[in-house]
Amino acid sequence: MEWSGHGVVLTTRKHGENDVILEVMTADRGRHLGLVRGGRSKRHRPALQPGNELSLTWKARLSDHLGQFQIEPHTARAADLMNSGIGLAAVQHLAALVRLLPERHPYPRIYGALNVVLDHLDASDAAAALMIRFELELLQELGAGLDLTSCAATGTTDDLAYVSPRSSRAVSREAGRPYHDKLLPLPSFLLEGQRQAGTELTWQDVTQGFRLTGFFLDRQLGERNITDSGTRALLTNALEKRYRSDFPWNF
Repeated sequence: MEWSGHGVVLTTRKHGENDVILEVMTADRGRHLGLVRGGRSKRHRPALQPGNELSLTWKARLSDHLGQFQIEPHTARAADLMNSGIGLAAVQHLAALVRLLPERHPYPRIYGALNVVLDHLDASDAAAALMIRFELELLQELGAGLDLTSCAATGTTDDLAYVSPRSSRAVSREAGRPYHDKLLPLPSFLLEGQRQAGTELTWQDVTQGFRLTGFFLDRQLGERNITDSGTRALLTNALEKRYRSDFPWNF
């Protein structure tokens, strides 16, 4: 059994004295593990850092075996990520999110989104918006996607301001006003065409976005009996610190 492609490094763990078990996210093979011979060597160690993208060849005698990876560097990001509080936290959180998906199933949209997020973690506003959108995309792949296209109560597509925790659908401001305390705020940046060009993303937008996705992600963790890894809190703390520095007037 053999295949080749590209994959983003999620995690590695020591195996024996010199080898590592590598976990990557690929477009066509999904989340995949394999053994890297000599993975702890000076040659391979720089490439096997979380966030880097590799050229991979996987081989095994049978398809259900762990198999072995042959690797070559493709896109180096780890050095920049390790120098950023947001970068370090984001890589850990992305790996935790992707781990909710079953192994060896293709998720090309998640793979593409993962690369986009990793390439834009240097800007706090872009990083926050992209991370929230990544969580929405992940929920979609988990079968728990949100419908933000129209109001669940009236069918209108205008002035959507809330999301129902029960139906996972958007609710307009007027229809949701009587139930304001029971609905989740829907920040406008998640709706196509509702945020004017050039308008800055405020910290309130960010916190509302993370509150929205966090509610439904917590539900998924509970259904799977998975303990919260804490990576999300580390990321939001790092984002808040950067936001306070970059956009103090938006608090």
